[in-house]
Amino acid sequence: MTDPSQNEIVRHYDEVSESSRLSAGASQMERARTEELILRHLPPAPATILDIGGGAGAYALWLAARGYRVHLVDLVPKHVEEARAASQKQAEFPLVSAEIGDARKLPFPDDFADAVLLLGPLYHLLEKEDRLAALREAHRVVRAGGFVWGAAISRFASFFDSLSTGFFSDPAFAPLLTRDLAEGQHRNPTDNPLYFTDAYFHRPGELSREFLAAGFAVVEIVAIEGPGWLARDFEKLWKDPAQRERLLECVRKVEREPSILGASGHIMGIGRRAR
Repeated sequence: MTDPSQNEIVRHYDEVSESSRLSAGASQMERARTEELILRHLPPAPATILDIGGGAGAYALWLAARGYRVHLVDLVPKHVEEARAASQKQAEFPLVSAEIGDARKLPFPDDFADAVLLLGPLYHLLEKEDRLAALREAHRVVRAGGFVWGAAISRFASFFDSLSTGFFSDPAFAPLLTRDLAEGQHRNPTDNPLYFTDAYFHRPGELSREFLAAGFAVVEIVAIEGPGWLARDFEKLWKDPAQRERLLECVRKVEREPSILGASGHIMGIGRRAR
C-alpha cells in the first residue's frame, strides 16, 4: 500500500533522528503531555497496547516499562530497528513485537488490543480516506470499550512555528505556508529538513469528524501543548521544576478551549469503541 508520499516520509526519517526529537526543545512538553493524556484513560497493566506509527519506540518502551504488553508497528525500517535495539536494552520490560507495517492494514486479529495509539499516522496519511482506513483498522483491532489516541498536527502549526523560529521571512518557505493554511496539505520541495516532510494538518473539528466516521465515540479533543510550545526561553522554563509544572497546569486549564485548540502544535483525539 506504499505510494510516493509514503516513500518521501521514509526518506525524511532516514535523514533525521526521530529517536532524539522528544528529548529536545518544546518536544519535551509534547511528550510529557502525550504521556499524561494516555494515562488519563489507559486500563491498568498488563493490558495489550498497539503503538501504530510508533517511531523508534519512545512511548512503546515507556509503556512496556510500566508493565504493558506492547506491539509496535511503523512504516520506517530504521525506526523499527531502533525500537528493537532499545527493547533489547530494556530486557526486563521488552516490547512484545516491533514490525514494519502500514496503519491502513494491521497484522492483528479483530478485538486484539485493549488500547491503540495512532500518534503519527493521522498526519502522515495525506488523504482523508487513508486516515479513515487507519482509524477503521484501529476500531477493528481494539476490543469493545477500548480507547484509541490519535495525534494530529494543527492546521496553523507551521504559521506559529515560522513566526517563533524566524523562518517566516524565508521566501522558500512562503509557498509551503500558503498551502498549509489553505488546504492543510504540507509539502516540502526544499532540502531543508526543518520544514518537515509530507503531512496533513488538521483543523480540530476535522479530527473529531474523522473519529466519528470511523465508528468511535469521541471522548476528548484536546490541545497537547496548547500555546506553551511558543514560550520564550522554553528550555529555561522547562529546566525549572516549579515553572515547568506551572506551564503544564496552565496548558491543562485551556486544553479544551475551542479558541486555543488551533494554537497548539499538536491536537489529540481520544475515541472509544462502543461496547
